[in-house]
Amino acid sequence: MSIDTLGVLRGIATVLAMLAFVAIVAWAWSRQRREKFDAAARLPLEEDELGERRS
Repeated sequence: MSIDTLGVLRGIATVLAMLAFVAIVAWAWSRQRREKFDAAARLPLEEDELGERRS
């Protein structure tokens, strides 16, 4: 394998990794996921049933 071929393969791998990163960020920030992430963010602040029974 020549140096040029290796450089092209590295470039393709870099572009694919960047596209995967952008896809994950877009998925995480999509409006469809917002409600689930907001609910998960509020979980530590909500009273749980076990805590209410101990009181």
